Amino acid sequence: MRRITGKAKDETLIELQSATDSQTGDGPAVLTAFRINLHSDENSGNGVSSLSERGTLPGHTETDKLQPNKDTVFFRDGVRRVDFVLSYVDDKDGEKKQERRREFEANLEKAGLELETEDKSDSKDQKTYFVKIHAPWDVLATYADVLKIKVPFKESDIPHGQDVPLEWLSHPFRLPDHIMHPQPDYFTYPFDKTKTDFFLITDKDTFFPPSTRNRIVFYILARCPYYKEGRKDKDKTGIKRLLSNGTYTAAFPLHDCRYWKRARNAECESERFNLYKHWARFLCFYKEQPLNLIRKYYGEKIGIYFAWLGFYTEMLFFAAVMGLICFTYGVLSYDNNISSKEICDANIGGSIVMCPLCDSKCPFWKLNSTCLSSWQSHLFDNEGTVFFAIFMGIWVTLFLEFWKRRQARLEYEWDLVDFEEEQQQLQIRPEFEIRCTNRRLNKITQEMEPFLPITSKCARYCLSAATVIFWISLIVACIIGVIVYRLAVYAAFASIIEDPTRKIQLVGRFITPQLATSVTASCINFVIIMILNFFYERVAIWITDMEIPKTHLEYENRLTMKMFLFQFVNYYSSCFYVAFFKGKFVGFPGEYSYMFGKWKKLRNEECDPGGCLIELTTQLVIVMAGKQLWGNIQEALLPLMRNWWSSRKGRHNPENHYSRWEQDYVLQNFSQLGLFYEYLEMVIQFGFITLFVASFPLAPLLALFNNILEIRVDAWKFTTQFRRPVASKARNIGAWQEILNAVAILSVVTNAFIMAFTSDMIPRMVYLYAYSANTTMEGYINNSLSIYTFSQMRVANMSESSNWLNNVTDTCRYRDYRYPPSHEKKYTHTMQFWHILAAKMAFIIIMEHVVFVVKFFVAWMIPDIPSDVKARIKRERYLIQEYLHNYEVEKLKLQLSASFITEPQSEMSLMTDKHEVLSECL
Repeated sequence: MRRITGKAKDETLIELQSATDSQTGDGPAVLTAFRINLHSDENSGNGVSSLSERGTLPGHTETDKLQPNKDTVFFRDGVRRVDFVLSYVDDKDGEKKQERRREFEANLEKAGLELETEDKSDSKDQKTYFVKIHAPWDVLATYADVLKIKVPFKESDIPHGQDVPLEWLSHPFRLPDHIMHPQPDYFTYPFDKTKTDFFLITDKDTFFPPSTRNRIVFYILARCPYYKEGRKDKDKTGIKRLLSNGTYTAAFPLHDCRYWKRARNAECESERFNLYKHWARFLCFYKEQPLNLIRKYYGEKIGIYFAWLGFYTEMLFFAAVMGLICFTYGVLSYDNNISSKEICDANIGGSIVMCPLCDSKCPFWKLNSTCLSSWQSHLFDNEGTVFFAIFMGIWVTLFLEFWKRRQARLEYEWDLVDFEEEQQQLQIRPEFEIRCTNRRLNKITQEMEPFLPITSKCARYCLSAATVIFWISLIVACIIGVIVYRLAVYAAFASIIEDPTRKIQLVGRFITPQLATSVTASCINFVIIMILNFFYERVAIWITDMEIPKTHLEYENRLTMKMFLFQFVNYYSSCFYVAFFKGKFVGFPGEYSYMFGKWKKLRNEECDPGGCLIELTTQLVIVMAGKQLWGNIQEALLPLMRNWWSSRKGRHNPENHYSRWEQDYVLQNFSQLGLFYEYLEMVIQFGFITLFVASFPLAPLLALFNNILEIRVDAWKFTTQFRRPVASKARNIGAWQEILNAVAILSVVTNAFIMAFTSDMIPRMVYLYAYSANTTMEGYINNSLSIYTFSQMRVANMSESSNWLNNVTDTCRYRDYRYPPSHEKKYTHTMQFWHILAAKMAFIIIMEHVVFVVKFFVAWMIPDIPSDVKARIKRERYLIQEYLHNYEVEKLKLQLSASFITEPQSEMSLMTDKHEVLSECL
């Protein structure tokens, strides 16, 4: 017991006495709505604060005053720990809310929880009430048994990790051992209330850590009704509904201290301070993450997210290094690029007149006007890109396979090996139980359970599918609108060029019409993406709620698939258009293809003579970098600005004037879908660096820098900006694992097609080895351009400013492989076109098969679960069975000994009883 002196001691004694006097002797009882019986064989007279003690009206006015130090996580008696806090304010029309609170809190007390209310006069704003909740041992033990929470029964004797050679090299990146391993390693077993002496219970107050305590309390809060005992309004159940209708303004567990200094109370763990000091500060970016401490403080679900994010960032380092090498090769081979030299040469590129890129407004133009873009394209479109695309196909397999091994190790270390099998049915959502009024017999448990009729389920799924299709169609319509913008604005940019005789036609100084069109269209597309995201997030949550998933896991998986499908189309559709459609269906002068038919005069876009790859690079950089920049602004700057004033007040007010629950109350609430958005952001980034990485080898490097910042920003948010989340368990990253696998397979296909059809690599290789006279790239530009005669061009396709060409030439060039007008097969494809097409298809088949064979071979070679983890799991299960057996034997011996001592019997009856006990145990 903590020492209480002076007035606080007297008040505490009065409080406990009044609590004892007000007990009816019935002891804690659980409502039938919980379907759990609390058998309180002992502690039936525990001093809990009852309704009669706390008063009757909205604030349950207290006569006791706070201790001098309000920054505490204990009740006013300094003994009982605050496991959860509810807050509310008085409304003018709040009689219904008062009635709901009164019934809800009465039912919580019947469930065995202990409550203590802080009057609004003691709060900083003078209008907020705080209800502190404490779960006594009997409640914790009962629900730990129900939820099958694993607890220690013996310290582990299995040796961990062996000495690694050159381990001293990693010392600068390591954290202190008490931070990395905040508690010893134990053998654990699901808690059984009838076997309390089997477990390592030295102190009942600290046996269950705070994260487990708040998880149990939240489980009760989510299922506690707020209707009177005689009524049956089943929908009036749970803290979530009370929060949504404004009865309570917040419900949250407490942080254990302020993040910038330790708690004064030595019995308080100060884990938040340790997390901030060793994890959340950006200066710790090169340090390892204290995953065990994160798991202990926030729960396994948040811990597994940071483990995945950290592992992903570590693996990105290797991809970033290879991408940087590939880009460096492009820079170093800059001067050896013969194709770009020919384009920029005044005698070659300057003498080639290209056909107009749009009707009427676009002039004829000189090939050397694309000199700059051809040099830029070479940085990303070179021989090293092929190697890098193949490397990334193998890298993504290694990443996923090694993550499975890392995840398996965490499952063992965090006691999650059997979690999913045992806990699946315990995660039933309260919303499902409330909204599904039909009941049927469960064939396994032989208990009546709620279910959703098949007719209702089909109707809901059909409406959900129709909504998803509508929104995806809306995205496609927006993408088509951006394409129309590209077609229209190119003509506008081209018409700005007043003097068509200029050797290099520029809008501004360095921006060509193609580049200006690409950049502005990409920016507009990014804005559309952000707007559609804002609306669809809410639509996805609405339709998932409408489907009424049964379990939390099912809810998250359904929402994950809907959101990712939408985000996939939203973020990647523009990149797919540039990579696989732009410049592929152009036609040729005199027979151009039009987007909505010739009467609309919107001619399909053509690629630059250097290829469309540089434009895909531009699109990828703007969307990917823009998303990451906007995400960091949302995650770091906006919360910092929003909470700056509150944090400032918190830090500069003495602890005895600003209570722990008030400090946490002003923080942001961490929603149930908080981690969902974190995963979604990273998986979208994963798609950018895998699906289109052949066009931008520096994408992994950008992702690496972003993720180093992301880890610390997320850590900073969790420790300083968010209320403490309710701890929850998760065995793995859920549906995101399957999404990552699907993206990995798709990335092999997309990169093969990018190298074949978007890059100019295959046409160059065919020319070099099959058509070049001296096995060099000299003459490639002239070979890749076909000829068209002005006189055969339609009037609608002619430029308005073409008179100047009459004295220069009567032909123009266009990017294709077609016979010239003098040939008998004029304007049909040449044999070189078919050779190149065959080479492209062969490259796709070979690259895909090589990468897939390597992928599956690597996946087969690397087991999902490390051999040492398998051995430890088997060893632990064996030891658990052995200790349980020994425990039961010792318990039986004690029972037999007690029967000898307390009830002396004849030898014959004694032997009979002994045989009966043994046979019963067998």
